[in-house]
Amino acid sequence: MPKINVSVVSYANSVPFAYGLMNSDIINDINLSLDIPAVCADKVINGTADIGLIPIVEVLRLKNYEIVSDLCIGANDYVKTVILASNSPVEELSEIYLDYQSRSSVVLVKVLAQQHWKIEPNWICASEGFESKTITGKTGAVIIGDRTFSIQSKYKYDLAHEWKTLTGLPFVFAAWVSNKQIDETFKKRFNDALSFGIQNIEAAAQHFKNSLTKDVDIVDYLKNNINYKLDAPKQQAMDLFLKYAQAYKELAPRPIVP
Repeated sequence: MPKINVSVVSYANSVPFAYGLMNSDIINDINLSLDIPAVCADKVINGTADIGLIPIVEVLRLKNYEIVSDLCIGANDYVKTVILASNSPVEELSEIYLDYQSRSSVVLVKVLAQQHWKIEPNWICASEGFESKTITGKTGAVIIGDRTFSIQSKYKYDLAHEWKTLTGLPFVFAAWVSNKQIDETFKKRFNDALSFGIQNIEAAAQHFKNSLTKDVDIVDYLKNNINYKLDAPKQQAMDLFLKYAQAYKELAPRPIVP
């Protein structure tokens, strides 16, 4: 049987998933790659990957898809690693840079701007290296991933917490999505491997310690900020977010990154 191509996010929040897959016999049946979220999505969309841990908004770009796991990257409140950073209060911001690494966060901040903060800033698509030079005056920046741990700014608006304030719901940032029918036996083994990683967070953090930031207690972050269970409240939150997301023009097709 051909190997299944799997793309997992390369951030700290996904370390338990990567560890679980690497330390299960399923590793013999998959080709595993570590990618930024936008690339995970593009690989699933263009067929380079069969399964990917993709930003949830990206399912709107797939004609056919299946969520193949009851595990996800979610947060019940503060997530720490998806922020709007600024040196002015959010209601005073005139422009906001948008992180290029994940489109869910881009749509989320626009939902919050319209529905929660009631602001209409100028939105700017950011490019690599933007984090160090855009947070000035009335300019803010949406930043995701491990880079957020070292960001120095007067204000850090945690987007998962702001969503919780708006809706009363948790948030789902990424889910395990396939672009084709996956054998049920494989799905069971795949989920068992992911669960093994979640059950061994300390070992996962130790395994990847050389590639993880030293700016934060990673084990504490993984246990207390990331919530991995795709439960009923997260399903509800995901459905509501996707309903909001369909209104935003970013969801038009964009170039695929191989």
